[in-house]
Amino acid sequence: MVQMLGIMLRGAVISLEVFLLTLLFSLPLALPLALGRMSKHKALRLLIQGYLLIMRGTPLILQLIFIYFAPKYLYKALYERFAGALVSPEFWQVLRVMLSYDRFIAVIIAFVLNYAAYFAEIYRGGIESIPKGQYEAAKVLGFTRTQTFGRIILPQVFKRILPATGNEVITLVKDTALAQTIGVAELFHAAQNASAREFSTAPIFVAGVFYFVLNGGVSLIFGWYEKRLSYYE
Repeated sequence: MVQMLGIMLRGAVISLEVFLLTLLFSLPLALPLALGRMSKHKALRLLIQGYLLIMRGTPLILQLIFIYFAPKYLYKALYERFAGALVSPEFWQVLRVMLSYDRFIAVIIAFVLNYAAYFAEIYRGGIESIPKGQYEAAKVLGFTRTQTFGRIILPQVFKRILPATGNEVITLVKDTALAQTIGVAELFHAAQNASAREFSTAPIFVAGVFYFVLNGGVSLIFGWYEKRLSYYE
């Protein structure tokens, strides 16, 4: 039992790393995506719309597989097609290194790109929900567009998008189990292995408790933060 819990604890650490790194990179990335989605420049807007459509319209498990395996097939295809060209061996060595990364990095890239798309749409909804009169009032008071967005609009947007963002973060906790698709030994992967080895479903229930506790913590944090921002009501 102690050995089993030790293995599952290491898997839980991997799950927590995937969760935290995804939030660390996807939340900031979502803001420029949301602004690009609302841009007046048609080419940029269409480009962002296409990206959001792909990320939100295909399963995360498929994106994981593509991001991990596609670069390897791309390198193989390029090498077979252009290896005889006037390109130095050092170029192919550098390209191979650039297109080769381990499974954990592939998981982080896939999760960040996927969740940034969802957070971007949440941000966009929050920004567009702010009355236009607030922009006009800020302009009359002499605020620049940057000051208006940073000091007046953005704090209100954070308040409005917290419930939807909290739902996505809770989904992220559970989606970390998909990392096992490409062989990353996160919590659920460790639980499945332990369950098969011990002929018991106890490890699966232990993993369920971990996800429940982590999601409970996420809910408490978002609830506390909503109360802190209640002065915008």
